[in-house]
Amino acid sequence: MCGLAGQAALGGWRGPSSVGRMLRLVAHRGPDEYVELPGDEVSLGFVRLSLVDPDGGGQPLSLPDGSLHLIANGEIYNHQELARKLGVPMRTGSDCEVLLHLYRERGERFLDDVRGMFAAVLYDSRNHRLIFARDRFGIKPLFYHRNDHRMVFSSEIKALFADPETPRTLDWERCLSDQAVTSAPAFDVSPAHAWFQDIQLVPAGCVLTVDLSDGAIDTHRYWEFPSWQPDEDETADGLVARYRDALLGSVDDCGMADVEIGLLLSGGIDSAAVGRLARVAPRSFTAMNASIVVNGDAEGASLIARTLGLDHHLVTFPADLVPAPDAWRRHLWLQETPLAGPETYFKSELYRYVAAAAPEVKAMYLGGGADEFNGGYSRILAQGGGWPEFLANVTQMAWRTELADRPALLPWLDYGSVPPIRTTGPGDELAVLEFFHRWKYRDVTLYNCWHEDRSAAGSGIEARVPFLDARLLDVVSAIPAKLAPELLWDKQILRRALIGLLPPEILDRPKTPFFYGDGVGHTYRMLTRMLLRDDAALVEEALAARGVAEVLDVGHVRRLVAEVAAAPRSYLVEFVLRLVNLGLLQAMADAAPPALVDWPAGPPPRRHQLADPAAPAVEFDHAVMPAWALDPARIIAPAENVLLVLPAGDDQTCLVTVDATIEYVVDADADPAWFRFLLALDGARTIEQVSDACGVALAEVRPALDRALDEGILELVDVAG
Repeated sequence: MCGLAGQAALGGWRGPSSVGRMLRLVAHRGPDEYVELPGDEVSLGFVRLSLVDPDGGGQPLSLPDGSLHLIANGEIYNHQELARKLGVPMRTGSDCEVLLHLYRERGERFLDDVRGMFAAVLYDSRNHRLIFARDRFGIKPLFYHRNDHRMVFSSEIKALFADPETPRTLDWERCLSDQAVTSAPAFDVSPAHAWFQDIQLVPAGCVLTVDLSDGAIDTHRYWEFPSWQPDEDETADGLVARYRDALLGSVDDCGMADVEIGLLLSGGIDSAAVGRLARVAPRSFTAMNASIVVNGDAEGASLIARTLGLDHHLVTFPADLVPAPDAWRRHLWLQETPLAGPETYFKSELYRYVAAAAPEVKAMYLGGGADEFNGGYSRILAQGGGWPEFLANVTQMAWRTELADRPALLPWLDYGSVPPIRTTGPGDELAVLEFFHRWKYRDVTLYNCWHEDRSAAGSGIEARVPFLDARLLDVVSAIPAKLAPELLWDKQILRRALIGLLPPEILDRPKTPFFYGDGVGHTYRMLTRMLLRDDAALVEEALAARGVAEVLDVGHVRRLVAEVAAAPRSYLVEFVLRLVNLGLLQAMADAAPPALVDWPAGPPPRRHQLADPAAPAVEFDHAVMPAWALDPARIIAPAENVLLVLPAGDDQTCLVTVDATIEYVVDADADPAWFRFLLALDGARTIEQVSDACGVALAEVRPALDRALDEGILELVDVAG
């Protein structure tokens, strides 16, 4: 992982260079080397994180005759194989050097056989050309701005702002209409973009050639997202075997490094698979807050680490954590996207822990990208149903997208997933699945890879994503319609590929989306408190930013903040945060904050060392769950909108309903102490009296009691008189 910066003159222009200032703004990406190569036509800047050939792999790299120069961020996994085929001796051990020789031999087709994650800039001085290139999934970033006499380019947008001629205005129309911001129930397969006006994101899977005589750009797409081409003769077992081989190859590729690689471990099968298949058992790191404890992800991660024999680090975020306004500004400036939120925050902080506690770990394996193309969202989108319901719901989303430019026909979708009218639609089942996957590919390029890169780069660490490999997509796109329900429901193709490699208790774990689930209210409360902190400093700063009042109803935004404050566990807080992020991004673009390496971040989070790794649940509660000050003499009762119900004929199950909706089911066999405690609640007894009545010591139910109080299921009442 490195940082790139540069400036090119168009049409013979001569002017001052901004490359030195640009490099400072991406210095966090490369703590090991800082190089500027000035030139009359093109100036190149490079900061390096040394992962391959630490001693001899510095950049820029050049051909011996000085006609071609390269700066690149990322890894070329099959560089040795490519070098052998070229038959050209390499002067360094750098994996990126092979790109120079490939370009000299093949021109714009130089990436056809390259496997890896990269953003590369080549300067062809002989032909007065500048070449930009990115990997197939956009794992590594590259942005540019061009006017009529010069072009500036860099790994991050903030560095472009070091150039005084680069505009600094959000593209408000695009920002506010983007499906990733609005979460509209439709597919968006438009290209990823840079959020700011007149700043371009080099497209993934493309080579851009810039003619320096006039600034004309030619785009060559060397890789297309695969169309669904079913192999009707293939069996489910055959496809699973092909998938396993492709995954093994990809994880092995991602292990290419001369430094230690860690693992960002969740409680799911994706990161477990990577940890199991890695060349060397990695140190693992898990973010743990109250939400992640309640939904079981922290306990799942501990189970995986224990099963695989990993040196596991649980990085804790206590219940009273509320990011200060300046901490959020810094985080948002690192991310450069209105989509910055709790996921990006927790992961960025986790990387800060890694950098402080395990500086030898310079890269991290991730499980990201497995859900998007393997059926990871099928259960969620089925909304309690099975494959037919999943397919019906994504079909309706596809139709909603197709009819977006014919809104008068949209009401017909209320009568089924397919409207009862004759019009061009998304086609058959495989066409719908391909449309869905193209939408998720857009998510990968605009959000997943974007924030994973920034979160790691902020601490000088490289993120590696084995599931984002074209070979895996090729297998999935060969699945015939008759096998799709079998292999793409709940990631069965991945689960079956790992049979014999992981035990059933890990293979069969249901998907838990990070901090979401039963405990999401804990995270939403943190965000709400952050927005309200210091008299809503972040909100007011955002609303005062240049141009905000022209596009947002400022009064209505304040009313939304008040609504969130009244119900801090509402999903609305994420949407409000995106609006606040937009205003803050505009304010910071105008104000030009300091480089991140000069912006204090405060102490990183801490590790929780388990006393008993085999039974971590109680320790999790004590480490991160809210702890209420309980006076045994106070009355404890269900909240006004809560009912505790024993179903007719069933005296072993207690249903907890909130606003007439069943939210929790408490089983007498699974949690007997908590079950008895709930049944003893009558709204008139004190905590001590309830404890005595049911014969349960308070310590036995304390974690569950704290959760119930924090979730508003139970409440404390002062004794009258």
